[in-house]
Amino acid sequence: MGTEGIKRKQFLAGAAAVGVTAATGSFLTAGRAEAAGRGGVAGRDDETGRPAGAGAGHRRGLTYRGVCYEATAGETPGTGWTLARMRADIGAIKDRLHANSVSIYGTGVERLTATAAEAAERGLHVWLQPRMGDRPHREILDHLAETGRYAERLRRQGARVHLSVGCEFFLFVPGIVPGKDVLERIDNLLKGTFDRELMARRLRAFIARSAAVGRSVFRGPLTYGGAHGDDVDWNLFDIVSVNYYGYHPRRADYVRELEGYRRWGKPVAISEFGTCAYKGAPKRGGMAWNVIDRSKPEPEIVGNLVRSERVQAAYLTDMLDVFESMDLYAALVFSFVDRESPHIPENPRRDLDMATYSIVKVIRDRHDDPPSLWHWEPKQAFHALARHYARRGRC
Repeated sequence: MGTEGIKRKQFLAGAAAVGVTAATGSFLTAGRAEAAGRGGVAGRDDETGRPAGAGAGHRRGLTYRGVCYEATAGETPGTGWTLARMRADIGAIKDRLHANSVSIYGTGVERLTATAAEAAERGLHVWLQPRMGDRPHREILDHLAETGRYAERLRRQGARVHLSVGCEFFLFVPGIVPGKDVLERIDNLLKGTFDRELMARRLRAFIARSAAVGRSVFRGPLTYGGAHGDDVDWNLFDIVSVNYYGYHPRRADYVRELEGYRRWGKPVAISEFGTCAYKGAPKRGGMAWNVIDRSKPEPEIVGNLVRSERVQAAYLTDMLDVFESMDLYAALVFSFVDRESPHIPENPRRDLDMATYSIVKVIRDRHDDPPSLWHWEPKQAFHALARHYARRGRC
């Protein structure tokens, strides 16, 4: 599978493998938290100096509220990144969603940097995350270095920018778990056909190499997008970041589950969270997308799922209330748009948007013609987030 062919919905399948992560025990040795040095003081925001989890005397709630935005070539020319489309999307994120932060991820340094520059010019805080997968280690690290050098130039020009060295390496990076591509690695994780200790050593080594590359080119706050359940050595980073797709019936259980990330004494960011727009989706966590039969000539939804944008909106705002109450550093909804999965309201079986985590829905001019022109419209989740972000931004 080539660099551009990897889709986040494949990575989300890694949520099913988190049980494997937990079963291995501690992948990494969790030493006492200490300042990473170059990026700032552990437990403090470089821009505001606000302590992570500070007590009385500060404005409660998240510092950064935003959304994840993908900058990749797309599966077809019509669904890929374009400068005009990106500018319109970033404008909507700032002015209509009322976000103050955006996480820009993907491959292709030109796409990543152009998107980051647009976001910074509009006054958004930027998380920049190169996400190259299924390529040789040296190529992945070179891609990180080039992106990091640009992030540093942007930071020196006054932009608020954090660099994430990558995401869920046990899925993205060849050689940590056996398998020639993401899907084979997921299959091996689920089947248990891998050496746990060897996986732990290789993961530890690649995270450390990536952190070293990031530090060598970028002097601002550094982080890594870890899967929930990973035992990352956060001493290497300035911010603890977790991709969180959990579900619990009670709010207190979320707090209990996330509280453990505070032990490092550093700001805690939810680098991804979200769900799909159908009844029951939140209970499926990171596997909610896995309800499409792609073996047919025309992919279709499996079973008798009932579309519900209200369910998606309610889950997102409920989770934001949890994160705000915990005074976490940041929360980024996954994701803004899935250009490959159109909304087809008159045919629920082919309404692939139902199985996406996006907060806008793609509407094709001609539903039966994939290359046709398209536009997006906000889902209920978009409007609910916009109300939350606007209200909290005024606090």
